[in-house]
Amino acid sequence: MEIGFEGKTVIVTGAVRGIGQGIAHAFAARGATVHAWDILADGLEETRTSAAPARGGLIVPRIVDVTDFAAVQAAVAAAEAGSASGAVDIAVHVAGGVKGQSKRPIEEVSLEDWRGIQAVNLDGAFHLAKAAASGMKRVETGRIVVISSGAAFNVSLTGIHSYGTAKSAQVGFVRQLSAELGPFGITVNSVAPGFMPTSPDYVRQWESYGPEGQEALVNRIAMRRIGRPADIAHAVMFFASDYAEWVTGQTLRVSGGM
Repeated sequence: MEIGFEGKTVIVTGAVRGIGQGIAHAFAARGATVHAWDILADGLEETRTSAAPARGGLIVPRIVDVTDFAAVQAAVAAAEAGSASGAVDIAVHVAGGVKGQSKRPIEEVSLEDWRGIQAVNLDGAFHLAKAAASGMKRVETGRIVVISSGAAFNVSLTGIHSYGTAKSAQVGFVRQLSAELGPFGITVNSVAPGFMPTSPDYVRQWESYGPEGQEALVNRIAMRRIGRPADIAHAVMFFASDYAEWVTGQTLRVSGGM
């Protein structure tokens, strides 16, 4: 099955590390103009220089704080201005994570820490969809994909209340938004990755398990390996492709069978 995105305008948030970078690179390698967003300027340049664009694809890095709706709106307008369709064709929200936090009893969780995780994971998804929806409605097509987590369905391995809650809320948001945007030819779906140590927070979590804990976790995975960013990118590209034009409101768990 050949999937191409020549001439398409794609936004990927959280494009500096791991899953986000893998998704940005995958779209660029298949011909898309990828607007790679993150708040880490140095990392964005590395995302651009380490890419292998093909078929006319390219990476356009931009510093964007997804918790700031005005910034998201401006960045979406900039992407639309250079789009052949006049709209963002594909919007992928990856930015999120645990914001450097670790497991604590609920009475020790500050309101700021609770909101910080909600803001980037859930508000960020809302901001991107809100800003991109008008253009997609105008051209009567579009794809929105949100990266959730296995934590949306099970107790989070992180042990962090706000993270598991935000990931569950993302799935509900996708389901609700798909019903609204479907009549306009826009699909809204989610990919829920299994655990993979692809950012500093998750590397620390992985290392905290030690050799025995790491082996035990891998043995709980049917495929007996930790996931890779490419595994998630492939699922996202399916949702973004014409092959999934009648698939919406769905969450695909990509976890190796965990």
